[in-house]
Amino acid sequence: MNKPRIIYVMGVSGSGKSTVGSLLAKRLGYQFFDGDDYHPQSNLSKMSRGEALTDTDRMGWLKLLNKIAIENQEKGAIIVCSALKENYRIQLQKNLDNNSEFLYLQGSMKAISKRLAKRKEHFMPTGLLQSQFDTLEEPKNAICISIIKTPVEIITEFIKKVAPRK
Repeated sequence: MNKPRIIYVMGVSGSGKSTVGSLLAKRLGYQFFDGDDYHPQSNLSKMSRGEALTDTDRMGWLKLLNKIAIENQEKGAIIVCSALKENYRIQLQKNLDNNSEFLYLQGSMKAISKRLAKRKEHFMPTGLLQSQFDTLEEPKNAICISIIKTPVEIITEFIKKVAPRK
C-alpha cells in the first residue's frame, strides 16, 4: 500500500474489530479510531437497555466517522465500526476519493455468540447480536476474512490482498 488509506474494519459486535483494527494500525503506522468511542450517549444508553439502533440513531454517528476519515485521509487511519448496511458504508466513504477499503470480519452467529458471552464490561448486550445479524447486508466490495483466523493471520491476509490495489 503506497498511498495512505482509510481502512474501515467492519462486522457485527464481537467479531474482533477493535483487536484487529488496533493491531493493523500499529502495523501500518496509522492512527486508530474505535467507532464505539464516538457514539452519542443516547445510542449507548439505548444499546445498554437491549434496544437495537435505528438508521436514524446511526446517521449522526456515521457522519462523524466519515468526518474523521476525511480529516485523516492524507495520513491514513483505521476506523472500526459495524458498517452493517450498504448505505452506511456509502456514507462512510463519502468524499474519500476512492481512498478507502473495508475489511469485513466474517463469522457465524454461533462463533460470535461464544465470544460475546466471555466479554465483560461492554455496553453491547449479547441479546442484540441477532438484531445485528438481521441488519447485516454482507458487503460486495470488501475484503472478507474469517474470524476463525488469528488477528495476525487476518492482518497478514488483508495486507496481501490490498497491496496490489492502487
